[in-house]
Amino acid sequence: MNTPLSNEAVNAETPVDVVIVGAGFTGLSAALELAGQGLSCRIIEAEPEIGGLAGTFEAGGHQLDRFYHHWFSSDHEMLELCSRLGISRLLEAHETRTGVYYANSVYRLSSPLDVLRFAPLAMSDRIRLGLMALRAQRVKHWRQLESRTAEDWLVALGGRRVYEVVWRPLLEGKFGKYADQVGATWMWTKLHLRGGSRTKAGKETLYYLKGGCAALLDAYRSHLEALGVEFRTGQTVEAVRLEDGRVRGVTAGGTFHPARQVLLTCAPQAAAELLDQPDAHGHPALPELLRRWRGVDYLGNVCLVLENHRRLSDTYWLNVNDPTFPYVGVIEHTNLDQPQRYGGRHIVYLSKYLPTDAALYTMTDDEVFEYSLPHIQRMFPRFDRSWVERYHVWRAEYAQPVITPDYTRAMPAVESAVGGLYLAGMAQVFPEDRGINYAVRDGRRAGRLIADRRRALTQQPLATGSSLD
Repeated sequence: MNTPLSNEAVNAETPVDVVIVGAGFTGLSAALELAGQGLSCRIIEAEPEIGGLAGTFEAGGHQLDRFYHHWFSSDHEMLELCSRLGISRLLEAHETRTGVYYANSVYRLSSPLDVLRFAPLAMSDRIRLGLMALRAQRVKHWRQLESRTAEDWLVALGGRRVYEVVWRPLLEGKFGKYADQVGATWMWTKLHLRGGSRTKAGKETLYYLKGGCAALLDAYRSHLEALGVEFRTGQTVEAVRLEDGRVRGVTAGGTFHPARQVLLTCAPQAAAELLDQPDAHGHPALPELLRRWRGVDYLGNVCLVLENHRRLSDTYWLNVNDPTFPYVGVIEHTNLDQPQRYGGRHIVYLSKYLPTDAALYTMTDDEVFEYSLPHIQRMFPRFDRSWVERYHVWRAEYAQPVITPDYTRAMPAVESAVGGLYLAGMAQVFPEDRGINYAVRDGRRAGRLIADRRRALTQQPLATGSSLD
């Protein structure tokens, strides 16, 4: 355990009502709610820039998303946020082409007619596959499926052959050793959401922002700063400080940030590490809280980003149903957005969810690229490494929580057993899956909860070294 910290051992920042750890969309959206209700708020972010998994980077004079993003027409929180920030004019709708890589061939699956042409399945199974989204719509509430696995439900919905050809490879590619433990609620959300994003003709419409996540984050930060929200970027939070069963603030870079309330927006496991220390009186943190926070399994992600001078195909999203291919998806972003916005380059994301001790995760960037080349060439025989003008590799330690049956029993509560300490992140998005839309929604919910609790506390001045409440 870490040694208890005292005010004398560290420098101290000006006190605020709420400290938020993490400047992803959950933290930003909580700050929007808190500042709007008149509470002073400070966001502390370890990265130099805000955004979390939606962060961006500069490449050849253009901003690129580190990880791929798009939005559905049903992403109301996201669309409302753009309106609030005055950037709705930047939202663009795109009809996309999707497909599946199976048995060394690419099959288009963008429309009902494409499904009927999906040769790896017999015609009767193609019809079952095409009807699955409609059958999923009949499930009116996720609790009907909470105790079932995805495999059990998908086989019942579309038959064993459809499951083995289409769904098992995707679940194994996404969740690896956890594939047979994934809950049906996770899969139901996917089918429900995708069904709602299609036109009457069955084509899928997705939204993307002109300028990407960079434009969204710039507008968001400016809006929050105008509301008085403080940002501390490039500072890693080392510990949450407790005293007498309540939170007192956090330490970051040797500096103490006093606050009446603290919101952690990191993964529960990472939050437990910040709390795994005695309080100012040497009392240990609550073991049951730490056990619960450490009970949610996560997978990491490796994302190889290519900047090519030629496109690989005309497909935007290619699911990979081949266990010998190292990535679960090939997302050619410039088949959604325009290559001209990236200097004429064709941007491709190759994504893999995996444990952080897996070989691919621990490779150097150069090793990831070299390892991936022959697999890309197998999938796209015309491809040559000379097409690649630049490449980038991004990793995320906590990229995907593993959603199991009866997940609500394991899911951490937003309000913890420690007074004034809250946790909000993708592990609590359930029953939906991770995504910016739900980060915005749940961040705002957490902000409203904290503001409600704050109003219930005794109003008194906050001074460094004093008792807070």
